[in-house]
Amino acid sequence: MKAPTVLTIILNYRTPDLTLKSAGAALRAMDGMPGEVLIVDNDSGDGSFARISAEAEARGWTAQGRLRVVDAGRNGGFGAGMNFGIRTGLSGGEAADFYYLLNSDAWPEPDAIRHLRDFLVTHPGAGLAGSFVEGEDGVPHRAAFRFPSIAGEFEMAARTGPVSRLLKSAIVAIPVPETETRVDWAAGASLMLRAEMLEQIGLFDETFFLYFEETDLCLRAARAGWDTYFLPQSKVIHLGSASTGMKDWPRTPSYWFESRRHYFAKNHGRPYAAAATLARVAGQAIWQMRRAVSGKPQADPDRFLRDLIFHDMRAGRQRPMRIPPFPVPHTVAKDKK
Repeated sequence: MKAPTVLTIILNYRTPDLTLKSAGAALRAMDGMPGEVLIVDNDSGDGSFARISAEAEARGWTAQGRLRVVDAGRNGGFGAGMNFGIRTGLSGGEAADFYYLLNSDAWPEPDAIRHLRDFLVTHPGAGLAGSFVEGEDGVPHRAAFRFPSIAGEFEMAARTGPVSRLLKSAIVAIPVPETETRVDWAAGASLMLRAEMLEQIGLFDETFFLYFEETDLCLRAARAGWDTYFLPQSKVIHLGSASTGMKDWPRTPSYWFESRRHYFAKNHGRPYAAAATLARVAGQAIWQMRRAVSGKPQADPDRFLRDLIFHDMRAGRQRPMRIPPFPVPHTVAKDKK
């Protein structure tokens, strides 16, 4: 029986050094496995494409036929860039059996990709599998989650022990599982997708520019009968927010609010989305009262609550979904020279 193929996709946006480090780690982890590594430049516009292409050629990666560098031609966000890579497929023109999505600031351990692939091979009901993620300091990152909900929004904003204990079953970020565990959704920093699942539910919804896209994909998969798993034996080092700058946001960008609202409105309806925002506002009010009493530091970017309400009020009608089908008429992307 022919071994299943894996296409590892790394999306670059103005992080060429990190992307090259990620690609090197991915190639080592892919050693002996049928498949390829594909670097997709998301229209960085800073010379990233030329630099990565030249460096990959100089290191002999492209000559071995194990790695290609392609230009998406536009920056449509994370989901659109990954969709471009999935549609590009393997260099022979065929689709892969599995697609491994890897952040440009993440580096898989030597057996990380193999663990994900082997698990999906032996668990035909699993559509997605995510990795254990930790920082360079060895501190584990939260990478396994429950789906967002009204109760979860309230708990997240309140940041108060009694509220969290009361709503513990709604807390979005769950403690890091120590064994293979079925979860609602897993972080897209290191996530493997089954092609058969994508054939059924389609690719990422490109309405999301950034954030909530993998949450939405896992929810669509779950509704179609596919499970998502977290595998602690698949280990990845992740810097976190290197290309988005989330850790240093002085103010939350518009696309985060738009993605959040689209997720709730699309999957649960506009009244539910409005209720989720009201729950967030109510939880935030509790947190602000705690801050006033205890002198706790600010925990959100500037004007977060004001921006949240503003974006919800001006949202208007629900945006149309943009979910490309899989498979699609295949056109192998041309490597720019």
